Amino acid sequence: MATMLKYKFDNSNQLLFPPLKKRVDDYFSGVRHPAGNRKLYIKALLQVAMAVALYVSLVFFTPAVWISIVLCVLLGISLSLIGFNVMHEGGHQSFSKHTWVNQLSSYFLNVLGGIQYYWKIKHNQNHHTYTNIEGMDSDIDVKPLMRLHEGQPHRWFHRFQHIYWVFLYGISYLAWVFYEDFQKYMSGRINANSERKKLAVREHIIFWFTKVMYVVTYIVVPIIFVGWLYWLVGFLIITFVCGLTISIVFQLAHVVGGTSFHSAESGNSKCEWAVHQLASTSNFGTSSKTLHWLLGGLNFQIEHHLFPRISHIHYPAISVFVREACKKSGIAYHEHGTMMDAIVSHIMLLHRLGRG
Repeated sequence: MATMLKYKFDNSNQLLFPPLKKRVDDYFSGVRHPAGNRKLYIKALLQVAMAVALYVSLVFFTPAVWISIVLCVLLGISLSLIGFNVMHEGGHQSFSKHTWVNQLSSYFLNVLGGIQYYWKIKHNQNHHTYTNIEGMDSDIDVKPLMRLHEGQPHRWFHRFQHIYWVFLYGISYLAWVFYEDFQKYMSGRINANSERKKLAVREHIIFWFTKVMYVVTYIVVPIIFVGWLYWLVGFLIITFVCGLTISIVFQLAHVVGGTSFHSAESGNSKCEWAVHQLASTSNFGTSSKTLHWLLGGLNFQIEHHLFPRISHIHYPAISVFVREACKKSGIAYHEHGTMMDAIVSHIMLLHRLGRG
């Protein structure tokens, strides 16, 4: 068996994070709570209700074809918004100050067909700790299909990755539900660098219940009511739009011009963890209240990575503190003015890396 990769940050002399954290703590020293509030709960209810209404309309009432196509696109987007605003916040224990509400919120990933148990390890532990570190952060491990940084091997077909990324991102949701989760389940590993872990009986039950219910809800029931052909077209549209939306949002946070990548094989970091997060993460469109509302604050990705257990409703205020700390320390604060600017940067980076 290959040697397990390890990576450590040099936190022996932290200059950035302690004073920044104190300022954030002072911000919450009054009546504010780091978790979500009533506005977040209302938004979550609206987004869940919208997804349910779209599902019911498509399956049980089945409008005209062109209307159904539009509704399928909207349902795909709605599912991704639930992931951003409800599941993601609950998974970070920032949706509510009540533990049971966060746990319930995190299980919305299972409603979407995923497994929150695996996600919490893959995302909360691996990605948030070892952001953009090859061998540790499996979010950037899409070899050999794509080359996301210069440390990854180049293949001839990568020259077209700035074109076919749309297709790969679109099918990522189906790959997640029907392949990646089962790969983790059968191997007992989150990624190639993780140790094999035995699942508790409870997690075995949740895994199979989730997958069976997903098949029943998203495949069996729709086929019964609309027929297999209409189901297939609608299902592919919904899952493609959902996968594309989720992938774009998360890629714009780390795989754009200016963000840095490292390899666990190159040795330990010589900087503190917070500085690494700033170097490997980027914001986009933070002046847009609409984006902030829709994406659950994931356009404030820097603030999210520095303070993952704080709800996104506080990110605009906290970003002021982070910017000031970066300016004082002479550390770059990566940001694109609009979401389109970030998308262009992402495509240009894929094109450059694809050339070799």
